[in-house]
Amino acid sequence: MSSFWRDKKVLLTGHTGFKGSWLALWLQRAGARLVGYALPPPTEPSLFEIAAVADGMTSIEGDLRDLDHLRVVIDRHRPEVVLHLAAQAIVRASYEDPIETYSSNVMGTVNLLEAIRLEPSARSVVVVTSDKSYDNLELERGYREDDALGGRDPYSSSKGCAELVTRAYRDSFFAAAEPPVAVATARAGNVIGGGDWGRDRLVPDIMRSFLDRRPLYIRYPQSVRPWQHVLDPIGGYLTLAEHLWREGERFSEAWNFGPPDEDPLSVGAMVERIQELWGESGEVELDPGPHPHEHHLLRLDPAKAEGRLGWKARLELHDTLDWVVEWYRAYGDGEDMRQLTEAQIDRYQAL
Repeated sequence: MSSFWRDKKVLLTGHTGFKGSWLALWLQRAGARLVGYALPPPTEPSLFEIAAVADGMTSIEGDLRDLDHLRVVIDRHRPEVVLHLAAQAIVRASYEDPIETYSSNVMGTVNLLEAIRLEPSARSVVVVTSDKSYDNLELERGYREDDALGGRDPYSSSKGCAELVTRAYRDSFFAAAEPPVAVATARAGNVIGGGDWGRDRLVPDIMRSFLDRRPLYIRYPQSVRPWQHVLDPIGGYLTLAEHLWREGERFSEAWNFGPPDEDPLSVGAMVERIQELWGESGEVELDPGPHPHEHHLLRLDPAKAEGRLGWKARLELHDTLDWVVEWYRAYGDGEDMRQLTEAQIDRYQAL
């Protein structure tokens, strides 16, 4: 575990969400002086509550759209590193409430960067967006950081907007700040892992069907996604933040964190693989819809992060699914889920 994080003052937005909870536990184990800023957990149950993530950190309930509150929090805690994960993260929900999606994902990012600008203390800032920020042309190859941004649904376009907002703040304000503030964006694919209870997400849907013994409904069995364990991209965010701290100007740009090319798997094949690992196969049905538009093929090219950051996905997909099934099986058996989650973090870092 890198000694870089010991006693670093870190602000993590979105710490009550799935990825944010994993990252909060990792930072706690690394000895960071961690402050979280987020709305209440977005799901019931939630990893944040199941694993007692609030223990060992300062957890602040707040809305990114409240600039005044953000300024107070940053002025009070003076973070040196900021990791921005808070977002409305579900594609289908963005069709139901596009205003909520844009206000959270775009203006929330604006407010955070503005608060960092007005209350200077941060030296390293990572803004997490999404692989869906690319203009998806259903290419066979993985998207690279210099490919065009876009998005045909509100969620995807909101993440493309967050990329543009971050670039504008970096070029207009942070690059010329004294001392400079190093700001980068991070794009990751379909992240899976224990403790995800998000609506309209494949792994949570599968696990709910097992644990509640009810049929599983899937929408697009032929769709291919860049599946990866949650610890791979958040390890990338931490690596990127450290590089920004040490050599900010060289790394203040966009970065992909994705799985190897050989790991893509269709939704249907993922269901079959997880059923085999769980040891039983429940009823699976095709959800007749109607469904809003979703792309069927999406891959990322992580070559830049591998070459320049020295980052590489450590878990192959078969190991990822083993860890996912281990987590949910332990949850179903009533085990201590903070202990198990931390054990997986330690096991990952030992790879």
